[in-house]
Amino acid sequence: MPLFVVPRGRVLRLGGGRISLRWHSRTTLVCLLLAAACVVVGAAGLTTGTYQVPLSGVLACLLGHGSGADSFIVMNLRLPRLVGALLAGGALGMSGAVFQSMSRNPLGSPDIVGFTSGAASGAVVQIVLFHGGPYATALAAIGGGLVTALAVGLLAAGRGAAVGHRVVLVGIGVSAMLTSLTAYLLTRASLYEAQDAQIWLIGSLNSVTWSVVTPLAVALAVLTPVTVLGARALSWLELGEDTARGLGVPVGRTRLVLGIAATALAAATTAAVGPITFVALAAPHLCRSLVRSSGPLVVPAGLMGALLLAASDFAAQRVLPGTELPVGAVTGVLGGLFLCRLLVARRKAGRA
Repeated sequence: MPLFVVPRGRVLRLGGGRISLRWHSRTTLVCLLLAAACVVVGAAGLTTGTYQVPLSGVLACLLGHGSGADSFIVMNLRLPRLVGALLAGGALGMSGAVFQSMSRNPLGSPDIVGFTSGAASGAVVQIVLFHGGPYATALAAIGGGLVTALAVGLLAAGRGAAVGHRVVLVGIGVSAMLTSLTAYLLTRASLYEAQDAQIWLIGSLNSVTWSVVTPLAVALAVLTPVTVLGARALSWLELGEDTARGLGVPVGRTRLVLGIAATALAAATTAAVGPITFVALAAPHLCRSLVRSSGPLVVPAGLMGALLLAASDFAAQRVLPGTELPVGAVTGVLGGLFLCRLLVARRKAGRA
């Protein structure tokens, strides 16, 4: 298969020019740096802790030559947790990039538009009313998130540039109602059920095993190509629906496919590790400040999300010696501060 780059090195052509991929050198560099940072954080997570494992021991375990204790700690405890953090963070980052691009609103994310609250309510209903196990709870969370996303989409449906703002406002309202429902259900639950529900609601990687990571990896293997390939159409949609139609983009079908893909990415993550907040909101903004380019930036956002969640989980394990905090507690604090900063920056920009 012939492979060459046209002058300026910004378009990669494959198959005799039948397939072309546009790329930017700065974006590529940022992606490589983010991937390298993920490797560094991963190495720190695998080697440090109560039981220290040297880097050479970790490499030996990965190659199948580690000692019994080292292999158990690395392969059965730490590696599934690290891979789960990277996959979940990557899924949330890509989902947030798609939501923000489609809504043309910097506050567009699964957290803000109500998906996370819907997933939480679905899980609590399953735990409190039906006493379901882990798999039933995961399915209920996915169902609750999907129903909420559909309801928000229908309530905010319309045409024009204000659609994105309506989605955010409707999502905030729906989230408030679902949060109240969840709080009410917790007051009606037994102490054991309320404790289980509260741990799940925070979002945690403490009990992640390969049985949790495998379905999440399969979901990302299916959804990532759809999301990445749709990023080009997202760039045209950001110019406006009429312009996109004039350029031959099937607007309705593109929105439907990408909306389902972004929602499914958030759903798969929620089912695996619970509703982890603010990663989907912050990752696209942080990578955009590094790339300094317009557009959805789906791949950089995915890498940034993976780095954010892996680093947050590392901090959750090390910030208090002897105590493993749920990673959702760390992302909630950091994300709340980021949201305040984002709102202040937008207020100042509005005054300028």
